[in-house]
Amino acid sequence: MSKLDYETAVQEEIAHLKKVHPRAEDIPSCMTLLDTFLSCHLLNNQLKSLYRYGHMAECAQKGEDFKFCMSNKSMHEEEKYEAWIRRRAEWWAKRRLAKSSEDVWQVRSEPLHNYPLPVDQMLKDFKGPTLS
Repeated sequence: MSKLDYETAVQEEIAHLKKVHPRAEDIPSCMTLLDTFLSCHLLNNQLKSLYRYGHMAECAQKGEDFKFCMSNKSMHEEEKYEAWIRRRAEWWAKRRLAKSSEDVWQVRSEPLHNYPLPVDQMLKDFKGPTLS
């Protein structure tokens, strides 16, 4: 499998995020981002992170997301949407290209050649028993 470059990964993430968040109203508000940032500092979230990962939760990125949102307050809704999509796509692209403990599978760009057909295709191809 060829190595994915950063800009290709960003473009793939932009396409995905635009499907997940098709409208400007679908992106989180600044208040939602502030709530996420503040809840990151709650004792139960810090203890959960300590238990699961062995260190306290890192909330700096959530704070940066809130600051980014506040810096976009003067933008038109569509510009704000595009800026948010681009920022999230860059974050996901960096995460995809970096090493991770979740690097177990390799993403395929096409299905396996001898892989079973989807059920709907098998049913369509199925002739059924014939009476003779």
